[in-house]
Amino acid sequence: MPWRGDVPRRTLGGMEDVGVRLEQAIDALLDGRRAGATICPSEAARAVDPHGWRELMPAARAAAGRLAAAGQVEVTQRGEVVDVATARGPVRVRRPQP
Repeated sequence: MPWRGDVPRRTLGGMEDVGVRLEQAIDALLDGRRAGATICPSEAARAVDPHGWRELMPAARAAAGRLAAAGQVEVTQRGEVVDVATARGPVRVRRPQP
């Protein structure tokens, strides 16, 4: 089931929508890592807003969920793929495994 989390419709400094920026940050962070490496959604939130990143955490998880629904990433918990919409606690994001 695709993730349909609410994304804040605010912008940072007049820039693009925060949800789009978070998706782009997730992609960029994963592109900079070795194959199979993971990132924490908080890394994307920090990349988008270093001072207000905590406020962006729900939107960062939602962005990861949208990318997972599109098949671009997998969301994991303890190494197992999970649905970010129902996962409780820390999650990691990686490129899909072959």
